[in-house]
Amino acid sequence: MIPRYSREKMTAIWSQKNKYQKWLDVEVAACEAMVKLGKVPVQAVDTIKSKAVIDVARIDEIEKITKHDVIAFVSSLTEKIGEDGRFIHMGLTSSDVLDTAFAVQLKEAAQILLDDLDQLLAVLKRRAHEHKNTLMIGRSHGIHAEPITFGLKMALWHQEMLRNRARLARAKETVSCGKISGAVGTFSFIEPVVEEYVCKKLGLTPAPVSSQVVQRDRHAEFFTTLAIIASSLDKFAQEIRLLQRTEVREAEEYFSPGQKGSSAMPHKRNPVLSENISGLSRLVRSFAVAALEDVAMWHERDISHSSVERVIGPDATIVLDFMLGRFTGLIDKLVVYPERMLANLYMTNGVIFSQMVLLSLIEKGTTREDAYAVVQKNAMKSWQEGIDFKSLLAQDEIVRKYLNENDLDGIFDVNNFLKNLDFIFERVFGK
Repeated sequence: MIPRYSREKMTAIWSQKNKYQKWLDVEVAACEAMVKLGKVPVQAVDTIKSKAVIDVARIDEIEKITKHDVIAFVSSLTEKIGEDGRFIHMGLTSSDVLDTAFAVQLKEAAQILLDDLDQLLAVLKRRAHEHKNTLMIGRSHGIHAEPITFGLKMALWHQEMLRNRARLARAKETVSCGKISGAVGTFSFIEPVVEEYVCKKLGLTPAPVSSQVVQRDRHAEFFTTLAIIASSLDKFAQEIRLLQRTEVREAEEYFSPGQKGSSAMPHKRNPVLSENISGLSRLVRSFAVAALEDVAMWHERDISHSSVERVIGPDATIVLDFMLGRFTGLIDKLVVYPERMLANLYMTNGVIFSQMVLLSLIEKGTTREDAYAVVQKNAMKSWQEGIDFKSLLAQDEIVRKYLNENDLDGIFDVNNFLKNLDFIFERVFGK
């Protein structure tokens, strides 16, 4: 049973209450660090911890007046804490809190996505082994090429998603970066040890150097990675859509009892899940463009990135979480038709063995040009007249000069194409 996608956990990360809680975590950690420096009394931190309560409604109420969310947040805390509230936000600038808390949110979101990828990888591995020897035609330009197996296609997808997992793990590390260095990153009113303490407590790495903000090339890498993952899912979903076409019908999405495909045509069974994934991938790719646009700011910082990140932070991670969950369930229940795959493989009267014939003729002593000409001539005749390719070759004088009936029987063995299948699977999945 494939778990439902982690919508509740992911959306909780981006709730207003959790966002403010992360801000509070930064503020409290900074106060704790300043206790060690003798700048904040121990009792004051105890009071802050006991009395600081997130009140979203009150913050919103104050922000209507201040037009500044961090000031509204700090003011609401001070109202509840009392006199010791003066130590909140001491020596910090807004971006110290915002960027460090945002890093925590992105780190937590990335971990959910990594867990999603692990679930998908497990399903792809299972289906790859299940259909390791399920023969089907490989296609280039949408045209029949040479035989492969459906398991090989799944192994290819598994390997791509394994690369995507590695990309996301790197991007998670890159974006898990905080800063508590003041208005222009010079630690003018706060000691570097405070930054070190806060980041360590929150599981982040301090930015070696910052301006007023953590530099947005880090975030661009993260959101671009999400876009690459979404694009891989788009690629896989498109393949399923192609395989589900009526003329092909080699695989199709599971169609549950009671499901309807069309309001007008009761016979329809449409690849709606795959189409949904393809559509959403466009959205995630657009978020990457927005993140790249955020890299450039005026001097030490402007606020042009802020409005963008308030949208793409939650939306990109929630959408990709949904996509990964949906695609994992799709692959888990994907209906495969091996008989149809075989029928399609042989529908072209054997011309898919053309390269095997070509190479055999070359090995027997013909020039490549002469071999290509005779094989293509017979392949085109087979295409156009629907005649068995092997029979045509057996009747061709040039071919018969080099290849006898036993030779042709050996050439027209589909297992010739699969002799290295075990090698590929071992290279992908190990022994």
